[in-house]
Amino acid sequence: MIPLRKLAGLPGPQRLRKAANIAVGAQRQLAVSGRLEAAEAEYLGALAALLAKDEGVSPAQAVALEAAAAALAAREASASAPGKETRRALAILCHILLSGTGRHQADWDFTEPSGALDPSKRRPFPGMRVYLEDIRSPFNVGAMFRAAESFGAEKLWLSPLCADPRHKRAQRTAMGCVDVLPWERFSHDPFAEGQPWPCPEPEAGPFFTLETGGTPLACFPFPPRGILIAGSEELGVSPRALEAADSSLGRVTIPAFGAKGSLNVSVAFGIVMQAWAAALTKPPGLRYP
Repeated sequence: MIPLRKLAGLPGPQRLRKAANIAVGAQRQLAVSGRLEAAEAEYLGALAALLAKDEGVSPAQAVALEAAAAALAAREASASAPGKETRRALAILCHILLSGTGRHQADWDFTEPSGALDPSKRRPFPGMRVYLEDIRSPFNVGAMFRAAESFGAEKLWLSPLCADPRHKRAQRTAMGCVDVLPWERFSHDPFAEGQPWPCPEPEAGPFFTLETGGTPLACFPFPPRGILIAGSEELGVSPRALEAADSSLGRVTIPAFGAKGSLNVSVAFGIVMQAWAAALTKPPGLRYP
């Protein structure tokens, strides 16, 4: 790593770029190895303290950098593996440096390791199943896998046109859930005329869909067994799938009160999955407001 004295003598923009590369490299290495060597922590702490005095940082950033420097210095004196405070300090350092260079971390840049998930710890609800129809964004597919697994889905099906769950961006947002949640991609549209539900399930449905114009979330009678259909980001659920849901359990709608009036599909999906899980686990006789 570049000596701090030399780094301090560089022009401001160049100093920030080099410091950002150093900090991001350390964060990625920490994610891979799970360790931060004492000398490296000491260097990063001194780097944060140096940058706290930079004329280009705001007062709030200076305070955050000083706190990060203290946390990294504390790690330098410890023989244990870095904990949350050290990781947070390094993340803050990276965020401030990247912002100062005009770069920003996207979701797929975050390097906190997820670790291998233990399938034996899953407690799925028998019969809680999901069908993703033409979700095109790998980020959304990964996020929906994560929500489905987290809230107890038993199985997930993908339409032929869904983005690949094995895409690196989907894998990053799924955080290992693609490997523990059973899933299958259909080779054709299961709602096309004359097509049976193409899987060895004892029965298809009942179906309900996340769509506008339906029963408000708080009033929807979530079934103990069923298949939730979530449609594409732009067009929503297809007319054929919507017809199948309307003739079965219907539509669940999330009321919105903002100017936009809509949510990202993965966010809306997560809200509905949590509500479904809550309905299946609520004590008898409990009513939601």
